[in-house]
Amino acid sequence: MRLPLDKLFYAIAPVIACSVIGSALTRPSLPVWYAGLIKPAFNPPNWLFPVAWTTLFALMAYAVFRIWKWPRETPGRTKALLAYHGQLLLNVLWSLAFFGAQSPLLGLVVIVPFLALILLTIRTFNVVDPFASWLLWPYAAWVSFATLINVSIYALNR
Repeated sequence: MRLPLDKLFYAIAPVIACSVIGSALTRPSLPVWYAGLIKPAFNPPNWLFPVAWTTLFALMAYAVFRIWKWPRETPGRTKALLAYHGQLLLNVLWSLAFFGAQSPLLGLVVIVPFLALILLTIRTFNVVDPFASWLLWPYAAWVSFATLINVSIYALNR
């Protein structure tokens, strides 16, 4: 069976773009602004974030690749792809709000609908490909944890 390279590109390119843009928005704020914030005791070390995100982005790319491979007329496919790309956009917007604007409050404004859209994406993926939806649960768990960290940083630094 031939590997559908176009579908592979559609799956990987947006994830790479999200990763590169998110990293570019985050890195400048790490050494001074983020380092100077009061963080909760359960805040992970900085080295863990790129490891976690690389793993999550790989799972996301594989999950959406599985959705792309279904025929266009598959019920729920278009809705699943729209939800997925919407949450990717909110992923980047969260980096812009929290790190770019250096605002935990703006981060909260973005991360709550971001998490909701991830859960909607999981639901819509489940209609098309249940295994693809399972691949997104670690992402939902990590962003749930990130939401708790965001809330805590906001509360500790107001």
